[in-house]
Amino acid sequence: MGPRERAGSARGFVESLFMKTGISCPKPDLFRRFAVVLAAASLSLLWPLPGAAAQTRAAAASRVPGPVLRVTFAPAVSAAPFSGRIVVMMTPGENKGEPRFGPDWFRPGPMFAIDVKNMRPGEPIVIGDGPRVIAFPKPLSQLAPGVYTTQAILDKNQGERDFASAPGNGYSAPVRVTVGTNGAVLASSGPLLIDKIVPSPIFKETARAKEVVLESRLLTQFYGRPTGMRAAVLLPEGWDADPNRRWPVVYQIPGFGGRHYGAQRQAERPLLPGEMPMIHVVLDPEAGTGHHVFADSANNGPRGQALVSELIPFIERTYRGLGSAPARFVTGHSSGGWSSLWLQVTYPDTFGGVWSTSPDPVDFRDFQRIDLYAPSANLFTDAAGKPRPLARLGDTPVIFYKTFSDMETVMGHGGQLASFEAVFSPRLPNGSPRPLWNRATGKIDPVTARAWEKYDVRLILERNWKTLGPQLKGKLHVYTGARDTFYLEGAVEKLKAALATLPGSDAVIEIVPGRDHGNLRDRAMHERIAREMADTFRQSNPAAN
Repeated sequence: MGPRERAGSARGFVESLFMKTGISCPKPDLFRRFAVVLAAASLSLLWPLPGAAAQTRAAAASRVPGPVLRVTFAPAVSAAPFSGRIVVMMTPGENKGEPRFGPDWFRPGPMFAIDVKNMRPGEPIVIGDGPRVIAFPKPLSQLAPGVYTTQAILDKNQGERDFASAPGNGYSAPVRVTVGTNGAVLASSGPLLIDKIVPSPIFKETARAKEVVLESRLLTQFYGRPTGMRAAVLLPEGWDADPNRRWPVVYQIPGFGGRHYGAQRQAERPLLPGEMPMIHVVLDPEAGTGHHVFADSANNGPRGQALVSELIPFIERTYRGLGSAPARFVTGHSSGGWSSLWLQVTYPDTFGGVWSTSPDPVDFRDFQRIDLYAPSANLFTDAAGKPRPLARLGDTPVIFYKTFSDMETVMGHGGQLASFEAVFSPRLPNGSPRPLWNRATGKIDPVTARAWEKYDVRLILERNWKTLGPQLKGKLHVYTGARDTFYLEGAVEKLKAALATLPGSDAVIEIVPGRDHGNLRDRAMHERIAREMADTFRQSNPAAN
C-alpha cells in the first residue's frame, strides 16, 4: 500500500512516502521538490473568448447558479478538442507550491472534477455545484472562506497512474484564489489556463546504474498497443573488471507511487555489514490503474508472466546474472512487499527467497481490519456502524475509508483502493474492474469478494501446500511492525498462524514490536535482509564461500 505514512507536516508526509516506497529519502534539493506533496485543487477566471462556440459556452456559464470555477486550456496542450477529465485542486494558504503534486493522503485539500466531451482550446469549462461535478470533500458552495493555492489539470489518461503528473498531461500555473462565503470567488492572481505539459521523466544513467526499457510481447498482445516494462539495473563495484564473472541478482519492488527513477543513488552506497556484492534491479510497478503488483490479472494483463519470462531473462542475459533460482532473490516494502511475496509463491522455482516487509493484506479475512468474506461486510463502517479507519498515527486514526474512497472518485484512476480492484477483480464488459464496494454506501459485493480469493496469499498456501511446501522450503521471510500505520499487521498475524499449522513449514514470519509502516525498514532491517540473502546464496552456492 502507500504514498501513505506519517504526516504532521509536508516534510513528514514526504519522508513517509519514501518509507512507503522502500527507497531512501532523496537529497535535500530533491526533497524540497517533492515536499510540495500536500493535496489540492484549482480554479480560474474566464479569458475573453473569440468565436460563436466560445460565446455560446460563455453564455451557458453565466447561467450556472451559485459559485463557479472556469478553466480553459491552450492549443499547445491539445490542438484538437479534448474529451476526458478536468481536475481542479486547491491547497489552503498562499504560495503552497503546486497542488498537482498531491493529494496528501493525510490532509487532502478540496478537489473538483468534471468529465468533458469535445472541449475546444480556449473555451471555458464551468465547475459549480451541478450534477456533472464530482466534489471532494464538499460542493464548491460549501468551501470554507480563505485563500487557496489553486491549479487545474487536464488528464489525457494515457496509461500512467498519477493523473496530475503523468507525462503529456496538461496543467496550469498555480494561482492564488480568495474565496468568500458560499464559495464565492472574490479575487484571483490569474486565470486557470492549462498551458503547460508534463515532461517525460528521464533516467540519468551512470557507470553503475543502467535503465532497461523492454517492449513486452505479452503485454502488447493484451493491450493491443506497444507496451513495455522498465527497470533500473544497479551494478556492483567490480562488475566491469571481469567480463566472465556472473552475479546473483536481487529484484526490488517499490511500494505504491514508487518507481525506478532515482534509484541511481543506491548504486553508490557502500556494502552493509555481512552483505555480498550482487546486482540489484529496481522494478517499475506502475500501471494506469495504480500498482500492478506483478500479478497476472484480467484488468492489468499478464504482468507476472511478462516479468518472469521476458524481463528477467533479458536483464540477466545482458548484465551477466547467474540465471538460476538459487541466485535470484526478491524483496519489497508495502505494495512492493505484497508483490515480492506473491512472486515467490506464484513462481516458487524462479526465485530463491523472498524478504517481504509490511506487505499489503496477505489474508483477506483481515483486509486492513475488514473481513471481506463476512456476510454484510462494509468498507466504510464496522459492525457497530462506526467509521472504519484506514490509517493511524500512533493510536489516533487519521484516515477513514469513506473519505479516502471519495477522494479517489475525484481522481478517476490510479488510487490505492481502486488499484486493488484493478488487480483482484474480474473485468466487466465495459472494460472496468468489477467494484468491490458501493462508492455511496460502502457495502461490499460478496460475489466480487469471492472472486478475490484467487489472490488471497494465505488461501493459496493452504490450498496448495502439498505442492508448494517443498518448493518454498527456506524461502519465505515476512516482517511487519506490530503498530503498522495502515493496520497491515493483522493479516500477517493470520498468515503466521496459518503457516504454523502447515506440515514442514519453516517460514519466518515476524511481527516487530513498536514498529510501524514507516520505521520498520530501518538500517538494522536492511542489514539483516542483506546478511540473510548472502547466507542463503552461500548455502546454495558453496563455491561462493
